[in-house]
Amino acid sequence: MPEGDTIYRAAKRLDAALRDQEVTRFDLRVPRLATVDLSGRTVHDVVPRGKHLLMRVGDFTLHSHLRMDGAWFTYRPGEKWRHPAFKVRAIVGTAEHEAVGVDIAEVKLVPTRSEGELVDHLGPDPLSDDWDLDEAVLRLSADARPIHVALLDQRNVAGFGNEYAAELLFLRGVRPDTPTPDVDVPALLDLGVRTIRANRDRVDRTFTGDARRGFTDWVYGRAGRSCRRCGTPIRKGELGADPTRERITFWCPSCQR
Repeated sequence: MPEGDTIYRAAKRLDAALRDQEVTRFDLRVPRLATVDLSGRTVHDVVPRGKHLLMRVGDFTLHSHLRMDGAWFTYRPGEKWRHPAFKVRAIVGTAEHEAVGVDIAEVKLVPTRSEGELVDHLGPDPLSDDWDLDEAVLRLSADARPIHVALLDQRNVAGFGNEYAAELLFLRGVRPDTPTPDVDVPALLDLGVRTIRANRDRVDRTFTGDARRGFTDWVYGRAGRSCRRCGTPIRKGELGADPTRERITFWCPSCQR
Protein backbone atom coordinates (compact mmCIF):
# COMPACT_ATOMS: atom_id res chain seq x y z
CA MET A 1 0.00 0.00 0.00
CA PRO A 2 1.59 3.34 -1.04
CA GLU A 3 2.14 5.39 2.12
CA GLY A 4 4.77 8.00 2.87
CA ASP A 5 7.67 5.55 2.94
CA THR A 6 6.64 4.03 -0.40
CA ILE A 7 6.50 7.47 -2.04
CA TYR A 8 9.87 8.38 -0.52
CA ARG A 9 11.52 5.32 -2.09
CA ALA A 10 9.78 5.89 -5.43
CA ALA A 11 10.91 9.52 -5.57
CA LYS A 12 14.46 8.59 -4.62
CA ARG A 13 14.59 5.95 -7.36
CA LEU A 14 13.08 8.21 -10.02
CA ASP A 15 15.35 11.08 -9.05
CA ALA A 16 18.43 8.88 -9.40
CA ALA A 17 17.26 7.72 -12.84
CA LEU A 18 16.08 11.03 -14.33
CA ARG A 19 17.69 14.02 -12.60
CA ASP A 20 19.49 16.51 -14.90
CA GLN A 21 18.56 14.53 -18.01
CA GLU A 22 16.74 15.79 -21.09
CA VAL A 23 13.29 14.35 -21.71
CA THR A 24 13.07 12.38 -24.96
CA ARG A 25 9.60 10.96 -24.42
CA PHE A 26 6.68 12.52 -22.54
CA ASP A 27 3.35 10.77 -22.69
CA LEU A 28 0.48 11.40 -20.26
CA ARG A 29 -2.38 9.01 -20.92
CA VAL A 30 -5.15 11.02 -19.31
CA PRO A 31 -7.63 12.91 -21.53
CA ARG A 32 -7.00 16.47 -20.33
CA LEU A 33 -3.20 16.14 -20.67
CA ALA A 34 -2.87 13.79 -23.63
CA THR A 35 -1.54 16.48 -25.99
CA VAL A 36 1.09 17.92 -23.65
CA ASP A 37 4.68 17.22 -24.66
CA LEU A 38 7.65 18.33 -22.53
CA SER A 39 10.27 16.64 -24.69
CA GLY A 40 13.48 18.66 -24.76
CA ARG A 41 12.99 19.95 -21.20
CA THR A 42 15.27 18.91 -18.34
CA VAL A 43 14.19 16.89 -15.32
CA HIS A 44 15.38 18.98 -12.38
CA ASP A 45 14.41 16.62 -9.57
CA VAL A 46 11.78 14.24 -8.21
CA VAL A 47 10.65 14.82 -4.63
CA PRO A 48 8.09 13.27 -2.24
CA ARG A 49 5.58 15.23 -0.17
CA GLY A 50 3.61 12.94 2.09
CA LYS A 51 1.76 10.62 -0.29
CA HIS A 52 2.31 12.95 -3.25
CA LEU A 53 5.11 12.68 -5.80
CA LEU A 54 6.39 15.77 -7.61
CA MET A 55 8.51 15.49 -10.76
CA ARG A 56 9.85 18.88 -11.88
CA VAL A 57 10.41 19.05 -15.63
CA GLY A 58 11.43 22.37 -17.16
CA ASP A 59 9.08 24.99 -15.72
CA PHE A 60 6.40 22.40 -14.89
CA THR A 61 5.66 19.94 -12.11
CA LEU A 62 4.16 16.55 -12.89
CA HIS A 63 2.14 15.60 -9.81
CA SER A 64 1.00 12.06 -9.13
CA HIS A 65 -0.89 10.38 -6.30
CA LEU A 66 -0.79 6.59 -6.31
CA ARG A 67 -3.85 5.91 -4.11
CA MET A 68 -4.23 2.17 -3.48
CA ASP A 69 -2.75 0.47 -6.53
CA GLY A 70 -0.50 2.94 -8.34
CA ALA A 71 3.25 2.54 -8.82
CA TRP A 72 6.19 3.99 -10.76
CA PHE A 73 8.64 1.68 -12.54
CA THR A 74 11.96 2.46 -14.23
CA TYR A 75 13.25 0.71 -17.34
CA ARG A 76 16.05 1.03 -19.83
CA PRO A 77 14.84 2.34 -23.21
CA GLY A 78 13.42 -0.59 -25.17
CA GLU A 79 13.21 -2.88 -22.16
CA LYS A 80 10.00 -4.91 -21.98
CA TRP A 81 7.48 -3.66 -19.41
CA ARG A 82 6.29 -6.03 -16.68
CA HIS A 83 2.68 -4.79 -16.93
CA PRO A 84 0.10 -4.32 -19.73
CA ALA A 85 0.22 -1.02 -21.62
CA PHE A 86 -3.45 -0.22 -20.91
CA LYS A 87 -2.57 0.30 -17.23
CA VAL A 88 0.02 2.96 -17.99
CA ARG A 89 -0.96 6.56 -17.19
CA ALA A 90 2.37 8.38 -17.59
CA ILE A 91 5.71 7.91 -19.34
CA VAL A 92 8.73 10.16 -18.88
CA GLY A 93 11.72 8.94 -20.84
CA THR A 94 15.31 10.06 -21.30
CA ALA A 95 18.24 8.62 -23.24
CA GLU A 96 19.13 6.45 -20.24
CA HIS A 97 15.90 5.58 -18.46
CA GLU A 98 12.16 5.41 -18.87
CA ALA A 99 9.84 6.13 -15.92
CA VAL A 100 6.46 4.43 -16.30
CA GLY A 101 3.51 5.24 -14.02
CA VAL A 102 1.02 2.40 -13.72
CA ASP A 103 -2.53 2.54 -12.30
CA ILE A 104 -1.94 6.06 -11.01
CA ALA A 105 -5.18 7.52 -9.69
CA GLU A 106 -4.24 11.20 -10.02
CA VAL A 107 -2.04 12.82 -12.65
CA LYS A 108 -1.77 16.60 -12.81
CA LEU A 109 0.57 19.04 -14.53
CA VAL A 110 1.02 22.56 -13.20
CA PRO A 111 3.62 25.32 -13.50
CA THR A 112 6.21 24.67 -10.81
CA ARG A 113 5.51 28.10 -9.35
CA SER A 114 1.96 26.86 -8.65
CA GLU A 115 2.71 23.42 -7.21
CA GLY A 116 1.92 24.74 -3.74
CA GLU A 117 -1.74 24.73 -4.77
CA LEU A 118 -1.51 20.93 -4.75
CA VAL A 119 0.45 20.30 -1.54
CA ASP A 120 0.48 23.37 0.69
CA HIS A 121 -2.58 22.10 2.55
CA LEU A 122 -0.62 19.11 3.82
CA GLY A 123 0.61 18.86 7.37
CA PRO A 124 4.26 18.28 8.34
CA ASP A 125 5.94 15.35 6.63
CA PRO A 126 8.06 13.12 8.94
CA LEU A 127 10.27 12.16 5.99
CA SER A 128 11.03 15.71 4.88
CA ASP A 129 14.01 17.82 5.89
CA ASP A 130 11.66 20.45 7.31
CA TRP A 131 9.75 18.07 9.61
CA ASP A 132 8.15 20.11 12.39
CA LEU A 133 7.12 17.94 15.33
CA ASP A 134 5.62 20.84 17.28
CA GLU A 135 3.37 21.83 14.38
CA ALA A 136 2.29 18.23 13.85
CA VAL A 137 1.44 17.85 17.54
CA LEU A 138 -0.50 21.11 17.42
CA ARG A 139 -2.55 20.07 14.39
CA LEU A 140 -3.27 16.54 15.53
CA SER A 141 -4.09 17.56 19.10
CA ALA A 142 -6.65 20.09 17.83
CA ASP A 143 -8.60 17.35 16.02
CA ALA A 144 -11.44 16.06 18.22
CA ARG A 145 -12.33 13.08 16.03
CA PRO A 146 -11.31 9.45 16.74
CA ILE A 147 -7.53 9.14 16.61
CA HIS A 148 -7.59 6.73 13.66
CA VAL A 149 -9.49 9.30 11.58
CA ALA A 150 -7.34 12.22 12.73
CA LEU A 151 -4.09 10.39 12.00
CA LEU A 152 -5.19 9.64 8.44
CA ASP A 153 -6.08 13.28 7.75
CA GLN A 154 -3.14 14.47 5.66
CA ARG A 155 -3.77 18.05 6.78
CA ASN A 156 -2.61 17.01 10.26
CA VAL A 157 0.39 14.88 9.31
CA ALA A 158 1.41 13.94 5.77
CA GLY A 159 2.36 10.36 4.95
CA PHE A 160 0.61 8.02 7.37
CA GLY A 161 -1.99 5.69 5.85
CA ASN A 162 -4.28 2.97 7.13
CA GLU A 163 -1.59 0.39 7.83
CA TYR A 164 0.49 2.87 9.81
CA ALA A 165 -2.55 4.03 11.78
CA ALA A 166 -3.49 0.48 12.76
CA GLU A 167 0.03 -0.56 13.70
CA LEU A 168 1.03 2.60 15.56
CA LEU A 169 -2.15 2.55 17.63
CA PHE A 170 -1.53 -1.08 18.54
CA LEU A 171 2.02 -0.32 19.60
CA ARG A 172 0.78 2.55 21.76
CA GLY A 173 -2.07 0.45 23.22
CA VAL A 174 -4.76 2.83 21.93
CA ARG A 175 -8.11 1.80 20.45
CA PRO A 176 -8.75 3.36 17.01
CA ASP A 177 -12.01 4.96 18.17
CA THR A 178 -10.39 6.81 21.09
CA PRO A 179 -11.05 10.58 20.89
CA THR A 180 -7.80 12.28 19.89
CA PRO A 181 -7.81 14.64 22.93
CA ASP A 182 -7.54 11.52 25.13
CA VAL A 183 -4.38 10.32 23.35
CA ASP A 184 -0.75 11.10 24.19
CA VAL A 185 -0.19 12.73 20.80
CA PRO A 186 3.53 13.60 21.22
CA ALA A 187 4.34 9.98 22.14
CA LEU A 188 2.29 8.64 19.22
CA LEU A 189 3.99 10.95 16.72
CA ASP A 190 7.44 10.20 18.13
CA LEU A 191 6.79 6.51 17.53
CA GLY A 192 5.36 7.21 14.09
CA VAL A 193 8.39 9.24 13.01
CA ARG A 194 10.85 6.61 14.21
CA THR A 195 8.88 3.84 12.53
CA ILE A 196 8.38 5.45 9.12
CA ARG A 197 12.01 6.58 9.02
CA ALA A 198 13.15 3.05 9.81
CA ASN A 199 10.94 1.72 6.99
CA ARG A 200 11.78 4.27 4.32
CA ASP A 201 14.81 2.38 3.03
CA ARG A 202 13.30 -1.09 3.33
CA VAL A 203 11.80 -2.86 0.35
CA ASP A 204 9.08 -4.29 2.60
CA ARG A 205 7.97 -2.30 5.64
CA THR A 206 7.73 -4.03 8.98
CA PHE A 207 6.27 -3.06 12.34
CA THR A 208 7.21 -6.22 14.20
CA GLY A 209 10.88 -6.18 13.22
CA ASP A 210 10.35 -9.39 11.22
CA ALA A 211 10.49 -8.82 7.45
CA ARG A 212 9.20 -12.28 6.48
CA ARG A 213 5.97 -12.33 4.50
CA GLY A 214 3.03 -12.66 6.87
CA PHE A 215 5.01 -11.59 9.94
CA THR A 216 5.42 -7.84 9.36
CA ASP A 217 2.23 -6.60 11.05
CA TRP A 218 0.77 -6.87 14.53
CA VAL A 219 -2.91 -6.29 13.68
CA TYR A 220 -3.32 -4.85 10.16
CA GLY A 221 -5.12 -7.31 7.89
CA ARG A 222 -5.27 -9.93 10.68
CA ALA A 223 -8.96 -9.82 11.68
CA GLY A 224 -10.01 -13.00 13.50
CA ARG A 225 -6.44 -14.19 13.94
CA SER A 226 -4.67 -14.36 17.29
CA CYS A 227 -2.85 -11.32 18.59
CA ARG A 228 0.87 -11.98 18.37
CA ARG A 229 1.29 -10.51 21.85
CA CYS A 230 -1.61 -11.90 23.94
CA GLY A 231 -3.49 -14.41 21.75
CA THR A 232 -6.82 -12.54 21.73
CA PRO A 233 -8.60 -12.58 18.33
CA ILE A 234 -8.00 -9.37 16.37
CA ARG A 235 -11.12 -7.34 15.69
CA LYS A 236 -12.12 -5.36 12.62
CA GLY A 237 -14.33 -2.30 12.23
CA GLU A 238 -14.79 0.82 10.11
CA LEU A 239 -14.11 4.48 10.84
CA GLY A 240 -14.00 7.54 8.63
CA ALA A 241 -14.52 11.27 8.42
CA ASP A 242 -17.79 10.47 6.61
CA PRO A 243 -19.42 7.37 5.04
CA THR A 244 -17.53 7.92 1.77
CA ARG A 245 -14.13 7.87 3.46
CA GLU A 246 -14.43 4.98 5.89
CA ARG A 247 -11.38 2.81 6.38
CA ILE A 248 -11.14 -0.65 7.90
CA THR A 249 -9.68 -0.63 11.39
CA PHE A 250 -7.91 -3.49 13.14
CA TRP A 251 -7.18 -3.73 16.85
CA CYS A 252 -6.65 -6.10 19.75
CA PRO A 253 -9.34 -5.64 22.41
CA SER A 254 -6.93 -6.76 25.14
CA CYS A 255 -3.79 -4.85 24.18
CA GLN A 256 -5.66 -1.70 23.12
CA ARG A 257 -8.02 -0.45 25.84
